[in-house]
Amino acid sequence: MNPRKSILVRLGPAVHDALAKWAGDELRSTNAQIEFLLRKALFDAGRLPSGTREMRRPGRPPGRPGPE
Repeated sequence: MNPRKSILVRLGPAVHDALAKWAGDELRSTNAQIEFLLRKALFDAGRLPSGTREMRRPGRPPGRPGPE
């Protein structure tokens, strides 16, 4: 599996605030919201590479069953 890559993104304060609010509304981090939007744009443009894994759904991952 390839390691994830980090990039620096500069956003204006109004854009960052709007993005952070949108991310919060969908139970995502701001970083996850940016990746979600980039993947959607790539898919819509027909440029998402084949074999790209689907993103995890927003919110907490399902709990693991505990010992009974």
